[in-house]
Amino acid sequence: MFCQYCGAQLPDNAAFCTSCGQRLGQLQQPVAPQQPVAPQQPVAPQQPVAPQQPAAPQQPYFQQTYAQQGYGSRQAVPTYSPQQNYNQPGYGGNACQQPVRALRTNRALWKLILFSLLTLGIYALVVMCHVSEDINTIASRYDGKKTMHYALLFFIIAPLTLGIGAIVWIHKICERMGNELTRRNVDYSFGASAFWLWGVLGTMIIVGPFVFYHKFFKSMNLLAESYNQFG
Repeated sequence: MFCQYCGAQLPDNAAFCTSCGQRLGQLQQPVAPQQPVAPQQPVAPQQPVAPQQPAAPQQPYFQQTYAQQGYGSRQAVPTYSPQQNYNQPGYGGNACQQPVRALRTNRALWKLILFSLLTLGIYALVVMCHVSEDINTIASRYDGKKTMHYALLFFIIAPLTLGIGAIVWIHKICERMGNELTRRNVDYSFGASAFWLWGVLGTMIIVGPFVFYHKFFKSMNLLAESYNQFG
């Protein structure tokens, strides 16, 4: 046997090394000193997590907008189209628009005759120019149409077409006025048929054109009144 410390050869029953004097036995591995254990910090109790509420389904934009305006969340914002809800006055994509200006409501046949004679026809020209402007102000944002200015018709289009342009112009404006009367729920019957019945065929009984212009100006006055009230 050999010494575990110095490696010298020893008798089999030796208790001490004869060379280094160490007691024979198992080598003891040095034990590293234990590090002091740091005290554990107290763990704060966890707060209970509130269960998440299911997210409410988001309303469509048109319902949110309509609810913000105070009309309730289950109603849709009205959207205008000429084929839908055409009979409601002032009906459009937004709320009823305010009138741009107050329109004339005092047109009359007797004024046309009297003042046209006194002004050599200038008064009639001015009145019809105002009619062409006012019908565009009243109806253009609803039907998307635009009536030609009467001065352009009178001085250029009618002479170039030998009067045919004037007939077409009157037919279209009468039809447009009739549609606008219907859309605004104005209880008065007028349209392109009134022009052909009284303005054309009525010439055979002389008073027909006078009846036509009376109905024409009354329809325009009713439209102007409705516009001044509802926009």
